[in-house]
Amino acid sequence: MDKDNNFVKKSTKAVSDLNLSLKEKVRIVVEEENTKAGIVFDYGIQLLIISSIIIYSVWTLPNLSAKSLRIIHILDIGFYVVFTLEYIARIYISKNPWKYIFSFYGIIDLLAILPFVAGGKFDLRALRALRIFRIIRALKISKYNKALNRFSVTLKILKPELIMFFIVTSVFIFLAAAGIFYFEHPAQPEKFASIFHSLWWAVITLTTVGYGDVYPITVGGRTFTFFILILGLGIVTIPSGLIASAVTRARDLEDKEKEEEEEKEKVKM
Repeated sequence: MDKDNNFVKKSTKAVSDLNLSLKEKVRIVVEEENTKAGIVFDYGIQLLIISSIIIYSVWTLPNLSAKSLRIIHILDIGFYVVFTLEYIARIYISKNPWKYIFSFYGIIDLLAILPFVAGGKFDLRALRALRIFRIIRALKISKYNKALNRFSVTLKILKPELIMFFIVTSVFIFLAAAGIFYFEHPAQPEKFASIFHSLWWAVITLTTVGYGDVYPITVGGRTFTFFILILGLGIVTIPSGLIASAVTRARDLEDKEKEEEEEKEKVKM
């Protein structure tokens, strides 16, 4: 009986050790950039991402032959299989799988394979382009890593202002839609059929795009549009000023941290 128990324990331990060694091997390939296997994996994935984007772009060309479409479909399945295996591998080696799944890269990786997992119900192949951000990590370009970190700090600094900006902008868009509906609905009941229809005009006018597909023809509507355009110029310039100011603050914080680190090193010496 004791021999049987020992055999079971040893077998369980052997399987556990094999599993740990396999997990470590996968981790070295997927996450380690300093190993030969890691470098090949990183560059290989980047090459597949770029290739998949090119293939997807070719698929949108008109008048493709049935043979070309069949080849593109086969290649697409191949890309999906590789990206799905990579996604599963990253979950497998992650110390906290849920943290990876809900991280920026985890969400992007999932969206890239979602059409394959969902049986082709969604076409999100264009989102593969977002995975190009991994090339920064693969190439270890430190200055771009610093730029990304600075951008992250900028967003954190701007979070309250951006939330308030979007709330205020949403209110202005609604008021603009309601105003133009009041002036133009009697004259153009088809184009300004409701406030919901008028929202399109409000968006393109407040953003100063003005496609010209919907425009006012009444005196009241044109006068109202003049004030909305002036207001729109201010709305467009606000984010630019906020971002420029926040980036400057992020750089100042970065410089301050460098100075503190240098002072600490001097004290140690």
